Parts: sequence; C-alpha cells; structure tokens
Amino acid sequence: MGASMGKVTGGEALLLSLIEENVDTIFGYPGGTIMPVYDKMYYYADRLRHILTRHEQGAVHAAQGYARVSGKTGVVVATSGPGATNLTTGLADAMVDSTPLVCIVGQVGAPMLGTDAFQETDFIGISMPITKWNYQITCAEEVPQIIAKAFYIARSGRPGPVVVDFTKNAQVGDCDFRYQKCSFIRSYVPTPQVNGEEIAAAAAVINGAKKPFALVGQGVELANAEKELAAFLEKADIPFGWTLLGKSVAPADHPLNMGMLGMHGGYAPNKKTNECDVLIAIGMRFDDRITSKTSAYARQAKVVQLEIDKAEINKNIKADFPVLANLKESLPLLTQAVAEAKHAEWISSFRPYAEEEHARVITPQLHPSEGAITMGEAVSQISKRANGTAILVTDVGQQQMAAARYFEVKQPRSIAISGGLGTMGFGLPAAIGAKVAAPHREVILFVGDGGIQMTIQELGTIMQDGVGVKIVLLNNRFLGMVRQWQELFYDRRYVATPMLNPDFVKLAEAYGIRSRRVAERAALADAISDMFAHRGAYLLEVVVAAEGNIFPMVPAGASLEDIRLE
Repeated sequence: MGASMGKVTGGEALLLSLIEENVDTIFGYPGGTIMPVYDKMYYYADRLRHILTRHEQGAVHAAQGYARVSGKTGVVVATSGPGATNLTTGLADAMVDSTPLVCIVGQVGAPMLGTDAFQETDFIGISMPITKWNYQITCAEEVPQIIAKAFYIARSGRPGPVVVDFTKNAQVGDCDFRYQKCSFIRSYVPTPQVNGEEIAAAAAVINGAKKPFALVGQGVELANAEKELAAFLEKADIPFGWTLLGKSVAPADHPLNMGMLGMHGGYAPNKKTNECDVLIAIGMRFDDRITSKTSAYARQAKVVQLEIDKAEINKNIKADFPVLANLKESLPLLTQAVAEAKHAEWISSFRPYAEEEHARVITPQLHPSEGAITMGEAVSQISKRANGTAILVTDVGQQQMAAARYFEVKQPRSIAISGGLGTMGFGLPAAIGAKVAAPHREVILFVGDGGIQMTIQELGTIMQDGVGVKIVLLNNRFLGMVRQWQELFYDRRYVATPMLNPDFVKLAEAYGIRSRRVAERAALADAISDMFAHRGAYLLEVVVAAEGNIFPMVPAGASLEDIRLE
C-alpha cells in the first residue's frame, strides 16, 4: 500500500506525496492561500529544494525546462488568484508541447468558494482547456490519492500539465497519510496496444519505397526511444529531417540527418518532402509550421504515421498507414519487420539542395565579409566551443531559428525550446530549470532583446540560487521576427518593432552576474572564451545586424515549393 506516516495535515501530506513521487525540486512563489504548504516546507528543506522565482510565469517555465532536460515531471507551487492565473501561459505552452507538469495552486477555503473572496478565482474553469487534467481538493483525506493520480496522468501516454487546486481548509485539516502510486485509472488508456497488422502494413509500404523520408519529432524523446529510432533508420537506410522540438533526438552529425524541417528549416528536407514516395512521421504532429499549405503538402507520398495520441492521426495530414502505439514499443517491431535496404542514390539527391543553401545562405551568414555580426555567426562560434555537449535553450524569435539551425547538439534531452505556443519570455526561466536539472552540463540560452525583457526579473533567481546559466543576448534593437515579416510582407512598415533598450550589462551586473557586450567581430572570439572560462552565470550581449533576416523561409500559407533563400 505504499508509505504510511500516520496523521498529518493536508499540507504536509502534499509534501510527503511529492517525496514518494521522487520529486527533489519545486519551483514556486508563496502567497496567502498556499501558506500552510510553505510552512511545512520548513521541515522538508533537506529533501525538497524550493526555487523561488520572481514571477509565477517564471516558475512554470523553469519547471518546463527542468522536465524537458531531466525527463521527470516538473512541479510548480503557487497561490490563488493572480498567482494561479500567472501560470496560464506556461500551462498552455506545456499542453501544446506535451511537457509533464504538476502545478499545485492554493485556493480559498471550501466554505468561501463562490463568494468572491479575496484572491478567489475559478482556476479549475480557467485551466480546463489548457491542461490534461485538473482537480480541486476540498478535504485533506483526498491529498495522497489525488497527487498520485496527478503524477500518473501528467507523465503517462502523451504527457502534459495537470493542475491541483488546493483549498486552504484542506491544507490545514488532518488526514491519515498512506501513499500508493497510481498506475491505472478506469477508462483512461494512455498507451494503445501495438497492432501487429498496422506494423505489417507500414513495413510493407516502407519496403517498397524507392525514396523514403522520415520526419522525426519530440515524441521520440518523450518515449525515450532515441536508440530505437536510430536502429530503424539505419537498417532501412532512411534519411530524416527533424522538427524544432525533435532537434536532439539524433546527433547533428548523423549521416542520415538532413536537418530541420519547416518554415525556417533546411532547403533540402523541405524540398524533398514533396519528392519522396513514402513519408514516415515519427512522433510528430504535422504542425502548420512544418506543413505550411496542407493541400500542397507531400501529395505524391504515401504517409506512415507512428503516434501515441489517436487525436493526431488524420488531424492535419491523412495517414495512409497509421501505427498507434508508444514508440518505445512500435519502433523495434517495425525495425524487425522492415528489410535491410540501401538508398544511396536517393540520399545523394539531397546534396545539391544542401549545397545551394550553403552557398546562398549559410556561408554569408556564418562567414560575412563585412558589416555587423550576424546571429548565425555568433551561434556557430559558440556551438563550436560547446562541441555538441551543451544543453540548448532558446527564447522565441529570430535567435531561436538561428540557434536551431546553427547550434549542434549530439546528446539526447539537450534542448528546451517553446514550440507550438511560441512563448516569448520562455527562455530565461527555462534555462534556469534546465541547469537545475543538469548542473554538471553547460546550459546555453540564446535570447533576443525583446524576449529577455518579458521575464528579465528571473535574473534575481539566478542570483539567489547561484544558477550557472550562460546567457547569450543577440541584440538587434528590434522585435526581429515581426520586423522580418514587416520587411518582407508589409512593405517595411516598421510599426511597434524598434526597441529602445536598457543597458543590459549594467542590469546583469546589478544582479551580480558577470557580463560583457560585444559589437565588433574582432572581439567576439575572446568574449566567447571568457564566457566559457567563467564557472558561474554569464551574460554575453552580442550586438548583431539590426535588419538581418533568417532564411530559408516558407511564407505562411505557401507551399513548401515556395521556400525562399533570400
């Protein structure tokens, strides 16, 4: 029956439940209705580390970064009312990016519910569309069972965020604590059983392919199926491209790795999507940033889709051969069923597209002959120093696309990036969470001057907890991605995108963080060396070209055939 501790308060039962779930870190911010829980934390400080962020949005993004890198479920604690509502952006981000979180929020006492009491909000109603499950605890006796259920739902099947609304009377009431982990909920089937007929049908069409192409996504990482993916691709000799969140599921230097897919992805993988005869989607959901115009997407190909969530089958792109199962189970079976193959001619046909992109986009970006430092140039030089071993965290915007394109990772669980929601302000707190999860690995954040100012207060969290994040601020004095669209599609009407910024170096120094600003190419290498040599947190501000653009680019709503190199 699990752990039994006798009679405790509901607040203490929560903390004991977290310990039973092997939680070691909590990200949070205290307040009136959650004080009974925080009071009990005093007695568990040696077993539960609490990271005090400077805003609840910072707490939830930090928990996301922690979850993405550690593979565990991130835990957030906040108070009611504004404390809870400040979590909504992170919850929505975690929902669309399938990040497992358990968020415990305080609530007014059960007798006061519905009275518009101070800091009362209907957070169950607010969070329902952006969580995998939510529940309101109104008596202490419910705590162990509900927390066990919350963790099971958050991490099982397709992961996601869960909210537990915890009334104050339940926190102070007594209960007999007995904990049993949850492994089954009636009517909830998170992992479909593998269907042998589906495997056989998929294998048959793959075996008949002359020009197969695989699209790999974060689902591989969530299933811990990186080795299984490699075995499948290598046996069948299938080139692959990756989604933004699938960047670290395979090493950057893998010979079958053809690069990033989608709006700012590589020229070759985007073009070849519309040339292959069998398209194999593995743990990816055919997001519009990947497909663009769906009516013109891979019409020539037979589509095989390996997916755990039935809702994603045929949602955006019709799957001719769906395989509904956990990738950890389906990929080995598919590998057994496919024939060993060689597709040398097909793989070599990617090369001319890659060479054209290299000549027209990559070389000018990474080795400019004159002018200001480019984003790609800064990212590439930092990537070389990191040598594939660092964890990459980005905010959202041009710097995100530059980092995705030019920063190499070679180990699993090496990225923390906001994908489907595209949340500016995600980067800084997510980097904190990533570093807490992997203290012995270098964590490098690329962030723009717009995004960093949305959660810049989290420099205080870095200061207080000594989190050694390396922050690379690529400052172009614009909201860069919006400005790029204004240049290309709105006749250069730069409305509300130029940025008047503070002195970021002085700000970082005010928080006790070593910092340096670089505006000249000749000083870049030395500044990068200084950043890597410093053992603690570091902010490197790189002043980059004000009107630099990120190419290739597929205009929104256009066909992949319309991909632009300039």
